[in-house]
Amino acid sequence: MSLELTDVTLTYPDGDARLTALDEVSLTVPAGRLTAVIGPSGSGKSSLLAVAATLIRPDRGRVVIGGTDTAGLGRAALTTLRRTAIGTVFQQPNLLPSLTAAEQLQVTAHLAGRTSRATRARTRERARELLSAVGLEGQAHRRPHQLSGGQRQRVNIARALMNEPAVLLVDEPTSALDHERGAAVLALLRTLTRQRATATVLVTHDPAHLDVADTVAEVRDGRLRPRSVARP
Repeated sequence: MSLELTDVTLTYPDGDARLTALDEVSLTVPAGRLTAVIGPSGSGKSSLLAVAATLIRPDRGRVVIGGTDTAGLGRAALTTLRRTAIGTVFQQPNLLPSLTAAEQLQVTAHLAGRTSRATRARTRERARELLSAVGLEGQAHRRPHQLSGGQRQRVNIARALMNEPAVLLVDEPTSALDHERGAAVLALLRTLTRQRATATVLVTHDPAHLDVADTVAEVRDGRLRPRSVARP
């Protein structure tokens, strides 16, 4: 399954005119691949993520998530799609302070409607498995204040993967981390993208870690263009 944006144009009102945030943007990210999107502030990176997450409908163009064309979906269907097919890793983890690491993940499954007794048992097992996958085995019982910044971001990543999404959207995941912890988080994202076969889009302003990406695209003035990746 993959993420496909085809000729996407998005505009916003700007006085008597309209401001173009995305200008005929096309992007395909196959399953198991990580695409980094870079660009200066105001270039359209956030708008691209919002469209890919189906939070904003574009003026024109197609958005296909894991084989599902979103054009004809109503609000309820889009909400279900976001909960089941799209995982989002936010800049800040925004973990619920009263919940343990495992419970943060279990709530995500609950919101997707997985509430039967058999499902709850599977949910607990999957939460433990994902926390282990992100290097937090033995930390499932800890609450956010008992975790480091890097550990909280790892919970954030595990939570985004909880419902086995086809698409993983990652917004500046290292902005609050030092270089070493940031590099570790990005390396983890690359590994999980391959292991979980997600189509991953990483939005970043920092070109220092682009070697984790399979492809890199640059947004400028709402237009997207491929960029070569310098390999060590």
